[in-house]
Amino acid sequence: MHKKAERLKKVTSIKQAAVSPEVAHRVPPGQTVTERFPILHEGEVPEYDINSWSLRVFGEVEEERTFSFEELLALPQTKTVCDIHCVTRWSKLDTEWEGIKFKDLMQLLKVKPDAQYAMIHADEDYDTNVPLADLLEENVLLAHRFDGEPLTDKHGWPMRLLVPHLYFWKSAKWITGIEFMKEDREGFWERNGFHNYADPFKEQRFSSEENEMPEDEWLKKEFD
Repeated sequence: MHKKAERLKKVTSIKQAAVSPEVAHRVPPGQTVTERFPILHEGEVPEYDINSWSLRVFGEVEEERTFSFEELLALPQTKTVCDIHCVTRWSKLDTEWEGIKFKDLMQLLKVKPDAQYAMIHADEDYDTNVPLADLLEENVLLAHRFDGEPLTDKHGWPMRLLVPHLYFWKSAKWITGIEFMKEDREGFWERNGFHNYADPFKEQRFSSEENEMPEDEWLKKEFD
């Protein structure tokens, strides 16, 4: 068991977080709304030379593709405003992102019909699995801008995934590859006891109901 995941699972008694009535329907159980943007990641923050960065697409495809940052910026760009929810119990509402819709990228790929899942590969040996159907939702992006500005290094520059309807560990920072798969396979946190799907409104935090998340874990992190 990864020691960070083990530490996150120690607290077993959590009270319901209070939220204002106006946004209560948008906030999953156990979450606290914040205006700040906590910074959470595993390992060191990488720095990239944008001229050498690339995104590799492989696995269950007819042909592998590699996209430069410039090539991705040449594709149709989409802005979306959405709520995001971290497994460490914070939610941030009405966040604005800009990037490439995953479904638009799919138009350029020859993905085999039996591909049902994708593994998102990122820096520092991080990966996370997402069903392909979820990646085709309208507000799922390969995001490179947040709140009108380029992503900072700490928030995933030059490119991160945005899957707002799942806990935010599925929205991997610093993505470098998309692997299409016939069958599901666990990613980094999923191998370390986190839930395979991660629906915030069902509180799918861990693979076992015996575990819980410390209520104040996110308050110990750096903020923007």
